[in-house]
Amino acid sequence: MNENTKSNQKPAATTASTAPTAVRTVLVTGGTGKTGRRVAERLTALGHTARIGSRTAPIPFDWADDTTWDAALEGVSAAYLAYYPDLAFPGAVETVGAFARRAAKAGVGRLVLLSGRGEEAAQAAEAAVAEAGTGWTVVRCAWFDQNFSESFFLDPVLAGELVLPTGIAVEPFVDIDDIADVAAAALTEDGHDGEVYELTGPHLLSFADVAAELSAATGREIRFTAVSLEEYRAVLATVGLPGEFADLFSMVLDGRNAHLADGVRRALGRPPRDFADYARATAASGAWNV
Repeated sequence: MNENTKSNQKPAATTASTAPTAVRTVLVTGGTGKTGRRVAERLTALGHTARIGSRTAPIPFDWADDTTWDAALEGVSAAYLAYYPDLAFPGAVETVGAFARRAAKAGVGRLVLLSGRGEEAAQAAEAAVAEAGTGWTVVRCAWFDQNFSESFFLDPVLAGELVLPTGIAVEPFVDIDDIADVAAAALTEDGHDGEVYELTGPHLLSFADVAAELSAATGREIRFTAVSLEEYRAVLATVGLPGEFADLFSMVLDGRNAHLADGVRRALGRPPRDFADYARATAASGAWNV
């Protein structure tokens, strides 16, 4: 079985009952991060209570400290699981599985897991959540558009050069606002239990294509440079990121994810947002001003 086939599989659905539509309190792990912040905003706008799961929250939550889990789960009807740093990192599957079982024991009715395409460890985490005994939905995502404006690619964009250990690989970059819309729907609406929504944008883009889109949106030249894994590990060290990200980037950009998926349309009934629209809106916001 090839990797692309494997990445489209989903775990068997649980027989646990689905949580009611009227969710009242939702734990949003990573609630101050790129996806979690947006999910929390949508939940609040819909009239639900978003309990922010972070180490500095009024009710602290820390993936690495299971003594914080019970208090964070108290009174919660559903939870959004965004594991940091990534589901592909060592120990992630065990931690997420343990948390999902703790959530089931606490009476949480629905879990929505943020997952990654083409990552075997991420799929193992999906299975662990599906087997925990709650209702569940997997939101399996391509690379985020907003990595170029809110994360580790922001400084390279500002400097005018994207450097990565990949050459001709293409990726269907997805907008985080689409991810948040799907996650919020899965957390608060019926009809999403047992679903694996694989989310992509509408087009396949190489990093050279991305550089061209960013250049057009910003009105200045942004180059793409392919480097070796060892060279990229050195680049990561300069910005304080783990060297393991180099291996992750190399793995998921080997062509296994070079196909589109219809998860946004299946979950929301509309097409996904285009990278070019994201780039124009972000440039207009001033995020890439130098």
